[in-house]
Amino acid sequence: MNTTSESLLIRLGRETTSVDENAWQEFVELYTPLIFRWSRKIGLSENDASDLVQDVLTLVFQKLAAFRYEPSKSFRGWLRTVTMNRYRESVRRKSAAQQVHSNSILEQLQHVERAESTWDIDYARLLIVNAMDSMKSDFAESTWQALKLVIGEQVAVEEAAEKIGVSPWTIYSAKSRLLRRLREKLTGLL
Repeated sequence: MNTTSESLLIRLGRETTSVDENAWQEFVELYTPLIFRWSRKIGLSENDASDLVQDVLTLVFQKLAAFRYEPSKSFRGWLRTVTMNRYRESVRRKSAAQQVHSNSILEQLQHVERAESTWDIDYARLLIVNAMDSMKSDFAESTWQALKLVIGEQVAVEEAAEKIGVSPWTIYSAKSRLLRRLREKLTGLL
């Protein structure tokens, strides 16, 4: 699963003449979808959200050489702050150039407040989806389809078993195994 570990942040934070391309690629794969979701939550269009993601990643790339990981602090919180500051800066630039009405700025700030309250939920969902994707090959295809119905769509086990053509016991057993492995894999990340 793609998660930001302390070792990844340390590899990215080294002050060297060359970039650890594997570490940066891992970082980008993990955080691009999250920053994009945050950007969409505050009301940006897909194009504007993509631009903000690029802007944030560029800034983070520049700042990571001086970044020192502190386990007692939240890296995600820092990244969220960087994202919001870049967003606010872009709004200020646009409003100065276009003389935006004060009402629309207030509306934008309301979007920001709602978005911040759901960012942790989005991050947790992203981690769970990535963890489940990494475990998919450990289950038979029919069992996996049943698990998606039961967990993702919250269909009753008996109904999912009938739809997919497996026994309810198979689903209960697979669900238990999957949830146990998710707890193990996500301990400390959520």
